Amino acid sequence: MTAILLSAVVIAAPVGALAQDPRVTPPKEQKKLPEPPSKLPKVGADRTRGLDFLFGALKAAPDEVSAKHVEARIWALWLQTPSDTAALLMMRAKAAMDAQQMDVALKLLDAVVKLRPDYVEAWNRRATLHYLRNDYAHSLGDIEQVLVREPRHFGALAGLGMIMQDLGDEKRALDAFRKALAINPYLEKVPELVKTLSEKVEGRDI
Repeated sequence: MTAILLSAVVIAAPVGALAQDPRVTPPKEQKKLPEPPSKLPKVGADRTRGLDFLFGALKAAPDEVSAKHVEARIWALWLQTPSDTAALLMMRAKAAMDAQQMDVALKLLDAVVKLRPDYVEAWNRRATLHYLRNDYAHSLGDIEQVLVREPRHFGALAGLGMIMQDLGDEKRALDAFRKALAINPYLEKVPELVKTLSEKVEGRDI
């Protein structure tokens, strides 16, 4: 269903809306996507079982502080890779993005995805990079790859919501934000976005 939805969006959206336009620079605060904290905790090797437990704990977290601790552990597991080369390339790509060297970062992330197509976080990082470059078509394609591999990726779902919002598809934006919030109830700014979009979308036909 997600793959069909994303494919339909890419086909249906105007080419000009999806293509990168260097003249269009959205406000910086709108370009803030969920990302790993700068310091990640050490996590065990049992990735699948660990993630299942952590997602349950995240949904049941009693407050934001508790949720952020659990969220950091999830990001730590997502960022794990058995490939030292992939891990090094990811570090260099992040450094390049932080330095606004987007072309360099893109080449590095392309290399990671080619080396480890099973590495979910490489797809997600590249989706973020495409989004920051206003290249929505490629960002949607990478988000699709993330969600096929990890449907619970709240960062990718929030990114999907922001793209849909930028494209003016508030109904699909609301759906994506609600899915992200169902997984991670304490996502920054997303509850406010859901409230605003709910009033717009669900009040429109009355």
